[in-house]
Amino acid sequence: MPTNFTVVPVEDNVTSGQEEGAEGDADTEEATPELSGRRSKGDESPIESSPFFNSYYDGKNMALFEEEIDSTPMVSSLLNKLANYTNLTQGVIEHEEDENDDGVKRVTYKGPQMGTFIGVYLPCVQNILGVILFLRLTWIVGTAGILGSLAIVFMCCACTILTAISMSAIATNGVVPAGGAYYMISRSLGPEFGGAVGLCFYLGTTFAGSLYILGTIEILLTYIVPEAKLFSPEQPGADENNMRVYGTCCLALMALVVFVGVKYVNKLALVFLSCVVLSIMAIYAGVIKTLIEPPNVPVCLVGNRSLQSHGFDLCKKEVDENNVTRPTELWKLFCPNSSIEFPCDEYFNLNNVTQIQGIPGLLSGVISDNWWGEYGPSAMVVEKRNQPSVPVPEDKAEGHHGHYVLNDIATCFTLLVGIFFPSVTGIMAGSNRSGDLKDAQKSIPTGTIMAIVTTSFIYFSCVLLFGACIEGVVLRDKFGDSVQKQLVIGLLSWPSPWVLVIGSFFSCAGAGLQSLTGAPRLLQAIARDGIVPFLQVFGHGKSNGEPTWALLLTAGICEIGILIASLDFVAPILSMFFLMCYLFVNLACAVQTLLRTPNWRPRFKFYHWTLSFLGMSLCLSLMFISSWYYALVVMVIAGCIYKYIEYRGAEKEWGDGIRGLSLNAAYYALVKLEDAPTHTKNWRPQLLVLLKLDTDLAVKHPRMLSFTTQLKAGKGLTIASSVLEGSYKTRGSDAKHSEQNVRSAMSTERTKGFCHVVVSSNLRDGFSHLIQSAGLGGMKHNTVLMAWPTNWKQADNSICCTNFTETVRETTAAHQCLLVAKNIDHFPANDERLDGGTIDVWWIVHDGGLLMLLPFLLRQHKVWRKCKTRIFTVAQLDDNSIQMKKDLQRFMYHLRLDAEVEVVEMHASDISAFTYEKTLVMEQRSQMLKQMQLSKTEREREAQLIHDRNTSAHASQSHRAATSPVHMTWTKEKLVAERNRNREAIMGVRDIFNMKPEWGNLNQSNVRRMHTAVKLNEVVVSKSQEAHLVLLNMPGPPKSREGDENYMEFLEVLIEGLDRVLLVRGGGREVITIYS
Repeated sequence: MPTNFTVVPVEDNVTSGQEEGAEGDADTEEATPELSGRRSKGDESPIESSPFFNSYYDGKNMALFEEEIDSTPMVSSLLNKLANYTNLTQGVIEHEEDENDDGVKRVTYKGPQMGTFIGVYLPCVQNILGVILFLRLTWIVGTAGILGSLAIVFMCCACTILTAISMSAIATNGVVPAGGAYYMISRSLGPEFGGAVGLCFYLGTTFAGSLYILGTIEILLTYIVPEAKLFSPEQPGADENNMRVYGTCCLALMALVVFVGVKYVNKLALVFLSCVVLSIMAIYAGVIKTLIEPPNVPVCLVGNRSLQSHGFDLCKKEVDENNVTRPTELWKLFCPNSSIEFPCDEYFNLNNVTQIQGIPGLLSGVISDNWWGEYGPSAMVVEKRNQPSVPVPEDKAEGHHGHYVLNDIATCFTLLVGIFFPSVTGIMAGSNRSGDLKDAQKSIPTGTIMAIVTTSFIYFSCVLLFGACIEGVVLRDKFGDSVQKQLVIGLLSWPSPWVLVIGSFFSCAGAGLQSLTGAPRLLQAIARDGIVPFLQVFGHGKSNGEPTWALLLTAGICEIGILIASLDFVAPILSMFFLMCYLFVNLACAVQTLLRTPNWRPRFKFYHWTLSFLGMSLCLSLMFISSWYYALVVMVIAGCIYKYIEYRGAEKEWGDGIRGLSLNAAYYALVKLEDAPTHTKNWRPQLLVLLKLDTDLAVKHPRMLSFTTQLKAGKGLTIASSVLEGSYKTRGSDAKHSEQNVRSAMSTERTKGFCHVVVSSNLRDGFSHLIQSAGLGGMKHNTVLMAWPTNWKQADNSICCTNFTETVRETTAAHQCLLVAKNIDHFPANDERLDGGTIDVWWIVHDGGLLMLLPFLLRQHKVWRKCKTRIFTVAQLDDNSIQMKKDLQRFMYHLRLDAEVEVVEMHASDISAFTYEKTLVMEQRSQMLKQMQLSKTEREREAQLIHDRNTSAHASQSHRAATSPVHMTWTKEKLVAERNRNREAIMGVRDIFNMKPEWGNLNQSNVRRMHTAVKLNEVVVSKSQEAHLVLLNMPGPPKSREGDENYMEFLEVLIEGLDRVLLVRGGGREVITIYS
């Protein structure tokens, strides 16, 4: 429905100076770029550049919008830019830039505005009709029969028409810059598919150049100047060597022409097109002439076998001259003696020699003999159907097959499909010229489909006409051996066979030149997109943009096809590459249609996703029908290119359909995941990594990401997050910069996952928001990883201590696991290899089995692979340590975990004076910090003094504890002795309270907790001080927030003296199971 706009003029007071400025538009435009880059105050985000936007604003009527005019231009400015938009080819733009840099003023270039007929229809027709039509179509009709040939033509033409429909939908979905199929596929399916298919299309175009050059040389050496052959037919491989020598020379000449200037190729394009048109008209004229007077094309047969026409002049065994019968030259070919009485070939002796017309004409009825195909192996004699013949047993055959017309290769239906398909390629010629069209969205669909319809009609009609006019033995004679080495289709043409021979020669040569012209530019476009790093060098060229390096590579690859030296073997290769390209064109259209993205609005409406899928299936079927091993090779090549671009290529965001498909797939997967919780067998740590940033907004502890990589190995969810203090309005740009730094660190540490930086008024709320809301749907984290706050004692107002304990509480409330790493900077990097050593697990309490699962996950990574796992558990007074060890070993066996098991017995010793003293210092410090408003410097000094004193006291206590052995087995005598010691300990405590009465006022709960931390630390240090990593149960925080600092002190004592420690706290559910 058309939309009507009414332009209402708005008067404004324009000064004379403004009027004068309006006249000097050229000067204003020069100043515009400086103004276009400006920003409004407070806007810290960069403005996206666009060729359509002009941020210059000099008016007063729209003052209400003047603050947004930089990012949202006026409609009049936008429409003006759109109206003046021109799409020049890359070579022209570079040429203009080069001369402008030299200071030479250049006349503005205006791209050619071609219509549908000149810009799309004729180039497509010229590219589709070519070498296969002139050199192989008659042979295909004779070998496959009319029905088989119609089936081949139908399959190939149906493939191209379905591909053209999909291509038309893509080409009319917006402005299509120059780039053709590569641009459409890459922008529809993404850089990975685009690069893979673009390179396949490039290789197909390059091998097409080889095909056309081989066709040119075949016409030259077989039908124009056969005496120019360098190698005699008696030499083995003579024909192939002639093709290689002349083909290489022809390639060098064509590459030189392209290098000198494409303008010469363009000037000859009309000549080449005229040759194609004249050749087609000559064929139809010759068919019409057969209705009036069929041409005289004699073919000699021995029995039903077709004879090569050289070496004799008369198609007879003997002739009568003056009543004397003498043998002919034909007789001498089959008999070594000149006497008639001694024939040497049994088949020649038993069968008559007959002469038939090779082209009997349209009304001869020969069509009835050509309906069905006749396939056979290599070196099979070409025979005429329904011709009387006396067969000869193989043992009596004298071996004169060299005089018959033979199959040069084994024939089958699938081979003919691969040979014929290149004759329907070339449908991309119109889309390749999209930058030169007046209205590409109208011309490309119309011109391409009309060209396919026209050429399909030509192929169908030629199959029927050839089968109705030409004898089958002549059709199956690929090189015209039975008709004086003349081109079979040329004998049918009118007024002279030379019209079609010369026309086909120039047509093939022109098509080869166009292939050598188009392929380097396609490679240059791929290289300049930057998606394949090793192709960057081929993006450079001469000053005017001509791709010199790409031309050299194209010539080198084209030489490979020429060295094959057989048109029949090169044709299936390029069929594979073109079919792969067409397959992905159909896939692109189908994906875009099914996704129904808002931007998918093609002007071409006659398409449907089922047609695209049908075309895609047909392309895939034709690939395997033509040659299954070639199809596999091309798929492997495309797959390798895809994975290479995915692994090493530059990231591109083109709004492609594969990304939309991934989003849809992710949406459905997330919706499905949210229906049910994760089963224990599928549970793995989905990490939320809480990172700390330095003053430069860089990651302060990158080893956190290294440890994440080692723990995850690319599996599951990883969210690297951090919090910035402040408001998003003032720190929004800092948040984006922080995310870039975190992504860079993740890339360096090879951590696969997502990044999320939030801005909050304080760190505590920020961490709380992340724990609650990070992730989406069923793809949410279940484990939080953070670093141990080493400076919690020096933190101002105990904010660091409060943030840590609140994070622990919130992960517990959210039923999430918590991992706290001490000395994270000492953890191994990804490139380190730990040679031996142990990962020690201290299993104090069972909180879901996460402690056992973590060492298994770490040992999957090459850093920890050679480490052994040891599991320690603690036996109390009433426990049977021997039975505990057996049960633990059995449990590890059922869990399928390889680990050494050890049970450590901790006797109920008396609470040492060190424990009381440490508890007293802790409580006194806590009270002082609450009651006194100390300055930051004083607090840090006091905390340091307390820390130094505690460290020296604990070191002496640890030394004493290390000298006493740890008992491993409880006995009855030990039990009685332990109880007596407990009684003595009670008396000893009373004595201690008498020594220091202030100890009696201590909180006994804190004393017991400190005692547990001290004793457990002594045992852990004695057993695991040399371990590469110690995993330890993390006790929960106190319910009262007044004891946060005491809780931190307990944890500090628990892990003191250990280098790498990972405190583990479960989420309240089982994460490991013994069941399958």
